Amino acid sequence: MDKLRFESSLWQQGLTHVAGVDEAGRGPLAGPVVAAAVVFSPAFFLAGVDDSKKLSHERREQLYPQIITNCRSYGVGIVAVEEIDRINIYQAAMLAMRQALAQLSPPAQHVLVDGRNIPQLELPQTSIIKGDGLSFTIGAASIIAKVTRDHLMLDYHHAFPAYGFDRHKGYATRSHLAALRQHGPCAIHRRSFRPRALREVEEATIK
Repeated sequence: MDKLRFESSLWQQGLTHVAGVDEAGRGPLAGPVVAAAVVFSPAFFLAGVDDSKKLSHERREQLYPQIITNCRSYGVGIVAVEEIDRINIYQAAMLAMRQALAQLSPPAQHVLVDGRNIPQLELPQTSIIKGDGLSFTIGAASIIAKVTRDHLMLDYHHAFPAYGFDRHKGYATRSHLAALRQHGPCAIHRRSFRPRALREVEEATIK
């Protein structure tokens, strides 16, 4: 698989600042949503970069500093739980992506984005379904976003140790739901986000 084929097509058009962007944390019950954008020099490649979900925690931690050191520019956008509750998780993820892209210097000439196009973005963009596994640059962005969010959730674990955020990073695992049943939500739980698993916890608490 040529993971530079999308980038190469744009580089051949003379666009030397091609950004990949992706987010982490759209699905959890707690914590922020984090997005990252990254630009590499044309033809640069780092073996092992892939969709962050396919990589082990250890492998992501190994690749992260290599990506940061070798990229031309990167940015990170973080949208906190209060804003997620105010504008909804989809809009929050899109906002985090725009924040990340706004930090790139010089600005991106074209954006490769995982999934769907980013609304309200005043840059040319190409959306790629499952792009974090197909595009090197999006994959690198997914690793930056995932590692950044994991580190934030580890900090939250120290503030709220009863929930086990160091293990599940806010996702709806069995242990997380058990902690919610016992302790109720804490300050970083998303009040507007009500997947079935969380509704069941709330209903059991009421009973």
